Amino acid sequence: MKKVVLSVVAALAVSAVAPAAFAADMPSKAPKVAPAPPPSPWDIAFGAAIMNDYIFRGVTQSGHRGSVAAYFEPRYNINSNWQLYAGLSGESIKFANNAAAEIDFYGGVRPTFGPLAFDIGYWYYYYPGGQCYGTGPTQSFDPGCVGPIQTNGNVAKKVASFYEIYGKVAYTWTDWVFGANFYYSPNFLNLGADGEYLSGTIKFTAPEKMALGPLGWYVSGEFGHQWLGTSDAFYGCKSIANGGFCLANNPNGIPYADYNTWNVGLGLTWKVFTLDLRYYDTDLSKGDCNAFTSDPTATGTAGLNAINGGPSSSWCGAAFVAKLSADLTLGSLK
Repeated sequence: MKKVVLSVVAALAVSAVAPAAFAADMPSKAPKVAPAPPPSPWDIAFGAAIMNDYIFRGVTQSGHRGSVAAYFEPRYNINSNWQLYAGLSGESIKFANNAAAEIDFYGGVRPTFGPLAFDIGYWYYYYPGGQCYGTGPTQSFDPGCVGPIQTNGNVAKKVASFYEIYGKVAYTWTDWVFGANFYYSPNFLNLGADGEYLSGTIKFTAPEKMALGPLGWYVSGEFGHQWLGTSDAFYGCKSIANGGFCLANNPNGIPYADYNTWNVGLGLTWKVFTLDLRYYDTDLSKGDCNAFTSDPTATGTAGLNAINGGPSSSWCGAAFVAKLSADLTLGSLK
């Protein structure tokens, strides 16, 4: 009887703790966590820069003076391989027609396939505030031309605005990027001449182990060739008996000289800032440079050539440019 009582007591004890033990062994339900929202396909890149000279394909756009620049570029990522973009940028300049600003409108698509990145688009260069210089018979082709001829004999249209279409490709291999670029305009700088530009680029970006303290760095260079056609009659040049500026009769337009241009530089980076130190040059003669740019500061006759026999311009010569810029994206600020 005693054994029976003990067995009953033991059974009751087990039954008392069993429900608690079983409850502890049962998995508890975790609260549902909402999935993270997909990243926005939209982004915006923007930035600004200051430089001691603004060089475009070997030719100064600011008269070898300082220039400031800024840009704003919305982007839409269709997927990880395709991006649409449109942008607005501006630079301070000093043109032969006295325009003081360049405003750029551009847009295109950037497809990426592994290490290959393409960029295909349209670029419009707008130069407001220009003044026409020239009082000869050919300048009558520009109805807005009422200004006097430049003191050195050069003429310039009021409107220099033009557009280009372009295609670029870049191949990334480890820390190196190799690129090729092509631009085409049917009316370069509104001179009446078509223009094509082809260049190759190379860039090495130092890996983190090669950083200079807190500074990253890179070296890069470009070699390009600019083809130029013949200007319209506004810039036509005709020899005058017993003297004159022209060494060859080109009353219907000036056949501009093609030229090579190159640059090489070192860049130092810190956070969103970049200091780019770069050397630019071309093989365009000073006389051909004058014919192409209508440089109002050109002097002398050292640049005599078979095009217009005019003065000598330094706007296409060697130049060293220091540029400090800041570049950000909206996504990087989040």
